[in-house]
Amino acid sequence: MSVQEHRRQAPDSVKCLVITVSDTRTEESDKSGQLIMELLKENGYSLVDYQIVKDEYAEIKSLLRKASNRTEIEAVLLNGGTGIALRDTTYEAVRDSLDKEMPGFGEIFRYLSFAEDIGSAAILSRAIAGVCGNTAIFSMPGSSGAVRLAMTRIILPELRHVMREIYKDRL
Repeated sequence: MSVQEHRRQAPDSVKCLVITVSDTRTEESDKSGQLIMELLKENGYSLVDYQIVKDEYAEIKSLLRKASNRTEIEAVLLNGGTGIALRDTTYEAVRDSLDKEMPGFGEIFRYLSFAEDIGSAAILSRAIAGVCGNTAIFSMPGSSGAVRLAMTRIILPELRHVMREIYKDRL
């Protein structure tokens, strides 16, 4: 079966939770979280919930576990906490929550960042994606430029297809 056929079988919409990982951002100052929500709505996705969480490993992991158990959430989109500073724990919390990793997401994100935007500084990004139960999880850096790149070039074009693959045993 071709990729186009898979996409035709994909759901029309995906119910999403947006999480901003930050020790300092508020709803008013969270440009990246707002951008994710705008792009989701513009592209026919459904926003179920939005939260800002501190960059604390246990807190992020707990939130992801709870989200993967909520039937009304099919995908979680995180931004922030993916750097290499000691305080950045999002990558580890996401990685340790996944049943299956999609290494291509991080690889393609870094390639696009390198080619189109930030050059060799792309090696500092620890973007990661995968599946926890029946929930797709995408974690991207917190800058608006990185969010726009990940959303427009990777996540929005493929999220329905990702959900089709997760649900394909039900089709």
